Amino acid sequence: MTDSSPSPEENEAQAPAAPQPHPWAELGPDRFRLVRLAPLPTDRDSGQRPLRFVELGHTERHTPQQSLMKLFIRLPGQILSKKHNVLEIWADHQAKQLRFGPDTGLRVEPVNRGLGRFLLAQGTLWAQKRWAHYLVEGGALAAKDITGDDMRLRRDHCLLSQGFEVLYPESQQLKATYSAPRVSSLRPDWNREKVQILELTDAAAMLEQADRTLLEQENKIRDTQERLNKVRREDGALRFTIACLIAFSLFQAGLLIWIATR
Repeated sequence: MTDSSPSPEENEAQAPAAPQPHPWAELGPDRFRLVRLAPLPTDRDSGQRPLRFVELGHTERHTPQQSLMKLFIRLPGQILSKKHNVLEIWADHQAKQLRFGPDTGLRVEPVNRGLGRFLLAQGTLWAQKRWAHYLVEGGALAAKDITGDDMRLRRDHCLLSQGFEVLYPESQQLKATYSAPRVSSLRPDWNREKVQILELTDAAAMLEQADRTLLEQENKIRDTQERLNKVRREDGALRFTIACLIAFSLFQAGLLIWIATR
């Protein structure tokens, strides 16, 4: 009998090829805008929340079959994982369906600053201008990144505020799914007091105002320093005068004692 088992080369030829990544998967931002994060009170979980400025990156591609928009949040002076601060929106024009990504979930840094709602609102604005009648593909919400009930409630509130539905199986409250009927049912608004897009003229006006404020503070400091130096000079003169008076008084007292004892 002859051995009819396939050779290793034949096995490799019969094995299914690994799926190739989408050519748009590694797209980076091609234009940026400045975003202002308003200062907020210190949070018990996320800590201090000072005034910050971040970059909003944007890129998009279109073909007759599909479209993609990607939004990026970049933190100056801070390097994050490629899986963080990225929102993808894929439009399938044949199925007339919209899908939010990435598949690993939307992870935003810094947390609890309104950036999640902001990114979802920007994506919704982009989609509603073009395909408001498209269906929205739902999906599962990752549970491994949720470390407590407060974080889960913030995530659910973010999605509900933007028009999504969040459903939990009756048997398990950790894993949840999100869904929405159509693109037109989503809400394109966000908390503009927390997150504000700054145009170039607005940024320039802020810099000019900051420069004027700094100059005013420098003038106030200079005036205060001059007044302080004047007070110090007057204080030195008063101390010298007092010392002279004390010395004269001691001399007078000694002279009187000498005269009295004579």
